Amino acid sequence: MPELPDVVVYIEALTRHVVGRRLARVELFSPFVLRSVDPPITAITDQTVSGVRRVGKRIVLVFDPDLFLVLHLMIAGRLRWREPGKKPGMGPKMILASFEFAEGSLFFTEASSKKRASMQLVRGEAALGALDPGGLEPLGATLDEFHGALTRESHTLKRALTDPHLFSGIGNAYSDEILHAARLSPLKLARSLHGEECLRLYDATRATLLAWIDRLRKDVRGGFPEKVTAFHDEMAVHGRFKKPCPVCGSPVQRIVYAANECNYCARCQTGGRLLADRSLSRLLKNDWPKSIDEI
Repeated sequence: MPELPDVVVYIEALTRHVVGRRLARVELFSPFVLRSVDPPITAITDQTVSGVRRVGKRIVLVFDPDLFLVLHLMIAGRLRWREPGKKPGMGPKMILASFEFAEGSLFFTEASSKKRASMQLVRGEAALGALDPGGLEPLGATLDEFHGALTRESHTLKRALTDPHLFSGIGNAYSDEILHAARLSPLKLARSLHGEECLRLYDATRATLLAWIDRLRKDVRGGFPEKVTAFHDEMAVHGRFKKPCPVCGSPVQRIVYAANECNYCARCQTGGRLLADRSLSRLLKNDWPKSIDEI
């Protein structure tokens, strides 16, 4: 799922391409993508995009008077911009909706048969605010605010960082990178952090997100993001199972749970201890290695 750095770069690209421009037509290709009925989607036809916002991991196109089109990309949703006369460049089954401007077309796509991506048209700031999970903005928070959000619930660090009610815009990929940079176990309880560890996590969160925003901006080079993914070769641990940690060279480990996985370096983050994988460790029982040195 696109996270804070990806969404920030999307918003900057959308601002360059559609803000101040009139939306000539909206076309829906999937009957499931629109999750609202009032106001009707036709209400934004012939309206000018006055701004673009981020609400958590959602992208909001602002129309006057007081209309907000909220796009939730979920896991496989993406946005594509095409100049006038250019073909979409993807299969028709991937296209959920298109937004036509005189200057080009914005395509809302999803590379999944599950069709989880969605959009809603709402009227008024109160209706828009109701869609906000309410998590703290990590790049605008003080250390005290960060600590307060982190310890509000009795969660592990991994779960706390990815809870949208606690922190805005952080998901599975960047939480792995943040915890590696902070040299903290993903399964450490948030309320057990001492002062220096909390400061380390606060600094790592800001530095990691800012570094990736800057890196993604450079990749786009003033254009429009085309290859938005949760997996990058430059990442330290996320999606790099068994590959060497860039800090210590130990093979990156992972815990698989439900539809997600957590990636970490045992030597850098857990003192060499391997964290138990719920399924595999139960299968291996006593044969499950306890430390990175046993692998």
